[in-house]
Amino acid sequence: MLKYITKRVLWMIPVLLGVITLVFTITYFSPGDPVMIILGTNNYSPENYATKAAQMGLDKGYWEQLGTYILNLATKADLGRSYMTSIPISLELSDRIPVTMRLSLMGILLMMCVGLPCGILSALKQYSPIDIGLTTLSLILAATPNFLLALLCALFFGVVLRWLPITGLSTWKHWILPVFCSAGGGIAVFTRMTRTAMLDVVRQDYIRTARAKGLKENVVIRKHALKNCMMPLTTVIGAFIATIFSGSIIVETIFNIPGMGLYLMSGITGRDYPIINGTIFIISLLVCTVNLCVDIAYMFIDPRVKAQFLTPKKKADLVNKLVQAEREAQ
Repeated sequence: MLKYITKRVLWMIPVLLGVITLVFTITYFSPGDPVMIILGTNNYSPENYATKAAQMGLDKGYWEQLGTYILNLATKADLGRSYMTSIPISLELSDRIPVTMRLSLMGILLMMCVGLPCGILSALKQYSPIDIGLTTLSLILAATPNFLLALLCALFFGVVLRWLPITGLSTWKHWILPVFCSAGGGIAVFTRMTRTAMLDVVRQDYIRTARAKGLKENVVIRKHALKNCMMPLTTVIGAFIATIFSGSIIVETIFNIPGMGLYLMSGITGRDYPIINGTIFIISLLVCTVNLCVDIAYMFIDPRVKAQFLTPKKKADLVNKLVQAEREAQ
């Protein structure tokens, strides 16, 4: 197990280095001069420009700036300072990361609590009106862009009906619309994936055997069918993390939520490149960490993954346990 985790952790290093290099290169060669934006036309002079560029570290070449940024990040965990406010990026993100993480976790929880039972119900009632209705709703929800869903929810529930607030996070009601809009696409995908996985599993021989033994339907679904659906569903959860982090830019901007998405948007509109580089790096780190947790979860869900990193003796013991468990089930 330790070998498996170590391998996955080491794979994170080139991924993060690639993200840092790519984002830094894009911001470096993007049109616009941060020094001129800060100075403005009234305060511009060659001397002021050179002094300000030296203070911001923009008087160096591309490779030197990139190397300095990676070195500071690796040795000091320094994400730099904002061009406009001179506030350290890490200090700003320390207040915003919990907000985005809470929004993301609540969105994932909503996705699982709604998508899982809807997908199971749709599979068990295949081609029934319930299945057709849930499938249609999931397709509509999946085809609706994130920004459009957020705008429609804010307009309908916040402006027309005035049931829910649409800005800030003062009360629990403020979380309803952002969480739903963040989880909307995930609910649709999770419902469809659960339905597909359940339809594949319920046709297997061991499900027929369990039913022939007289087990109740809810026991068959919960202990036999659902357990074997967890591999693809866990993959969907891990992939949805990246989607919800990228979608947080839109959701947090529309609902004015002080999270990483709104902070990143302010850096993009203001050409504050350290904010862009630092925020995307943290988002990439969180996504890689979640994917690492998903890979570790595979080991507990599917013994075949764990068996790849076991010694021959441990593999034989694991096979014997599985054979014994199968005999007891029969």
